[in-house]
Amino acid sequence: MPQADTAERLQKVLAAAGVGSRRACEDLIFRRRVTVNGKVAKLGDKVDPATVEILVDGQRVITDTKLVYLALNKPRGVVSSLDDEKGRSELADFIAQFGQRLHHVGRLDADSEGLLLITNDGELTNKLTHPRYGIQKTYLAEVINGPLPRNVGRQLLTGVELEDGPAKVDGFKLVGALGKTAQVELVLHEGRKHIVRRLMEAVGHPVTRLIRTSVGPVKLGDLRPGGFRHLSNAEIGALFKAAGD
Repeated sequence: MPQADTAERLQKVLAAAGVGSRRACEDLIFRRRVTVNGKVAKLGDKVDPATVEILVDGQRVITDTKLVYLALNKPRGVVSSLDDEKGRSELADFIAQFGQRLHHVGRLDADSEGLLLITNDGELTNKLTHPRYGIQKTYLAEVINGPLPRNVGRQLLTGVELEDGPAKVDGFKLVGALGKTAQVELVLHEGRKHIVRRLMEAVGHPVTRLIRTSVGPVKLGDLRPGGFRHLSNAEIGALFKAAGD
């Protein structure tokens, strides 16, 4: 049971989380589309927004206002670290304004760019980085030694032998080509170090630029390099769902 001094009416908590107006949230509760800690909610229920687990239509709603979820477009040359010993440009330079301890979900090497998720939600971080859940990530890579033979995609989908074992992609698409340079899209769920670069090197087409464009259901979109945005409730809920929640 929530503590009396922290409990609030469920519809108020849902409205504050951006689900809809209080009247709309009351309607969701009345239609039995809301669960609280695994049980179907009732009108009149009170909850503690800092500890409760609420689902609407099976999707998690984040009600703890202390939790932060960001999408950052990491620029090339920035280290995926919040405390780099060598004094290089790092993620902390971009998120210091939040004044609290945040961490990145997974990594991108310094020469790579694109989408990094930043949060202080340890539960979600563990799920998104655990190999068991197989969260897919999409990359746009510029490669050389083109034009690409038709069998490159088949090789990558079937599997390539690397020095630390076989690896393969979940999806491959040729996006464009110009002379000896090509742009390809790769989708994969494993997170071994430099895996995209090593795969493309193994099939004879080294990467000259690498951008991560999505992590699970979250897209980079038109976010400028060095820019960030708060994830929407729908994106956060979709991340939990992708991680088996």
